[in-house]
Amino acid sequence: MKLVTAEQMRALEQQAVQAGTSLDELMQSAGLAVAQEAWLMLGVVAGRRILVLAGPGNNGGDGLVAARHLAEWDADVVVYQLAARDPSDPHLAAVRELGVPVYDAPADAGYTALDEATRKAELVVDALLGTGRSRPITGVLADILVRLRQALDGPAPPRVVAVDLPTGVDANSGRADPLAVHADLTVTFGLAKVGLYTLPGSEYAGTVQVVDIGLPKDAERTLPVELLGSAWVRGHLPPRPAAGNKGTFGRVLVVAGSGQYVGAARLAAAACYRVGAGLVTLACSSHVQAMVAPALAEATYLLLDGPQPAAAIVEALAGYDVLLIGPGLGQDRDTRELVDHVLRDVTGTVRACVVDADALNALAPIDGWSGRLPARCILTPHPGEMSRLLGCSVADVQDDRLGVAVRAAAQWGQTVVLKGAHTVVASPDGRAAISPYANPLLASAGTGDVLAGAIAGLVAQGMEPFEAAACGVYVHGMAGGELRDDLGDRGLLASDLLPMLPRVIRIIREGRPVRALPPFPGLPDALASSGGTPPGQPA
Repeated sequence: MKLVTAEQMRALEQQAVQAGTSLDELMQSAGLAVAQEAWLMLGVVAGRRILVLAGPGNNGGDGLVAARHLAEWDADVVVYQLAARDPSDPHLAAVRELGVPVYDAPADAGYTALDEATRKAELVVDALLGTGRSRPITGVLADILVRLRQALDGPAPPRVVAVDLPTGVDANSGRADPLAVHADLTVTFGLAKVGLYTLPGSEYAGTVQVVDIGLPKDAERTLPVELLGSAWVRGHLPPRPAAGNKGTFGRVLVVAGSGQYVGAARLAAAACYRVGAGLVTLACSSHVQAMVAPALAEATYLLLDGPQPAAAIVEALAGYDVLLIGPGLGQDRDTRELVDHVLRDVTGTVRACVVDADALNALAPIDGWSGRLPARCILTPHPGEMSRLLGCSVADVQDDRLGVAVRAAAQWGQTVVLKGAHTVVASPDGRAAISPYANPLLASAGTGDVLAGAIAGLVAQGMEPFEAAACGVYVHGMAGGELRDDLGDRGLLASDLLPMLPRVIRIIREGRPVRALPPFPGLPDALASSGGTPPGQPA
């Protein structure tokens, strides 16, 4: 599924208008969709108390259209406006003709009408700003949102449906104002916004429902950002011919592990195998080999006990398709020199290099480090490593994860995997993919080593760097999601992910449905129990 920024969405709407669809028709479709989703959430709308908070712009117009439909379906609707709209506004006039009470903040002394409406509401429709927010929330809008927050914190809180985007959430970055609206459901139009799948925005969005409002379909194809899903991954996973052998499925040389971080080597190498690589060799000291071999009988080994370990690795690379370097190497001077030497002298036979963890830390202090890398690298930093590579703060990285990853990939000419909740994969050609998974269960040591190995194993099977990185990120995240259903949000050992990798690949290949995961739960139970079809939809 494609994701858009606010600016891209406005351009798509303009294309729709130029193709003959009016803005009013787009608004009618959007408002009807919101009303239908409210109907699904409540199960029955007749007699249910619904408060529509309407802003002065198009988002407020969508809310007024939704209010009209809900009133026509016999809901007990109240409209509360951030500012008084022109009385000639046809959507406002249509609501008034149905006898819906309409209040506006400037005329509501002491917010008496708002307090009563929020206290009684079973459902609140947030149509205040949508993608229009660009400044900190202050003034009357802040007063309204404070009162809404008080109602949500009360003994009988209403459910909240956000129109296009929760008020206070930035459409492009997911940044959230302290007063941002916490929605149970966000009904977003045409295409989902990037901020709905970037923390903290995803936590405010609740369930995200994308609805078609008549935007031109062909325009989506040129959009550069993808939300990863099973269908996309299924279309890119490498084939597994019945006549294949270990050479068919690729050879990976893993340079990983040290006396202090033995487990990283085992996790990375095993993950290569678990996603389907044909042969995995672990380049390490004899001490690390003695510790890893009993738990990983399938690996072969390149021992680095001689005086020139970097030269031994470079010489061996002629027999491998992929180099994975970095997990658990440590950060001493010898390691830094080894990483620099190996990456400067990678042979042309290697299809790609996955550069992870301590290899990234070794590169960061080197002036012009990105120019010393071979082509077709996949860099897999977490936010701390990314901050060191860019020479900025972790807060700067986290404040605009997508933008940071895309700019870094272009600057370095390499594929970048910015790890964390909603991992971002960026290509130097401007494409990007965002993981739908934000899973605290994966916040434990070693899970990044598994991800690096999964990506390397997919590249070994013939995948291009961006596609391999994106598929590896999704498979890794889905494996964590499946385990979360069993374990909850804590207690994962990174090694628990290993047997899950081939299982979720099978689920993806067979097109089986993926279980819904927090923070994107399914619709409330009312949907299953209500029966029937939403008004305005064919039965």
